[in-house]
Amino acid sequence: MKAPTMRLDKLLGSMGYGSRRDIAALARLGAITLDGRDLTDASARIAVTPDLPDRMTVDGEPVDPPPGVVILLNKPLGVTCSHKEAGPLVYDLLPTRWRARDPAISTVGRLDKETSGLLLMTDDGDLLHRIISPKRHVAKVYRAILARPLNGTEGALFASGQLMLEGDDKPLKPAELEVISPTEARLTVTEGRYHMVRRMFAAAGNHVEALHRERLGGLCIPADLQPGQWRLLGAEVVDRIFAGGPP
Repeated sequence: MKAPTMRLDKLLGSMGYGSRRDIAALARLGAITLDGRDLTDASARIAVTPDLPDRMTVDGEPVDPPPGVVILLNKPLGVTCSHKEAGPLVYDLLPTRWRARDPAISTVGRLDKETSGLLLMTDDGDLLHRIISPKRHVAKVYRAILARPLNGTEGALFASGQLMLEGDDKPLKPAELEVISPTEARLTVTEGRYHMVRRMFAAAGNHVEALHRERLGGLCIPADLQPGQWRLLGAEVVDRIFAGGPP
């Protein structure tokens, strides 16, 4: 399939490099290269392909990835999945220029401020909606540390498909509980309701002291990805989201 094309100034402008006038100035200065050649005409159309960062430079640095980025972030505690709230935000962990991208990068669902772990971010609206769609049944796996020992009834309660959380108008879909220790458990859910895991354990008479998301679909956090670090994902890795099993 033929790659789509876009004017150089429009492409770089959408990636946060500045206005069309800014891009034109960079081009005139010879600060933009493609395949080793200067691009001096900012109105020129170029093919937008995933390998652009390997072929294009701006001010001597590889160009940022073109639209369609998918980011896996190991979200640390204390940062919020929001564009507007006060305090540290997940977007602060990305390059500053990326805040000006259009389409904007958004989180795929949310993890609350005091939940850590696997968080996806993307500017691909179609992909975002595919992942969060209830029809996809994408599994999310959380590891919870609890204030009190499990009483042995939680597994059946969560798997029943009849648990109604306070304030909701329909019961939760069945969820799978794996007991790790008397005060630690792994919970697999296929929904994404507000503070869902914390509310489930509260409904069972317990309290979540710490919560970490380990997996989304078939994606896990790479062992070498520390809290606060992120990684761009290729199409073959993104496909694992819908595979359901471990990578």
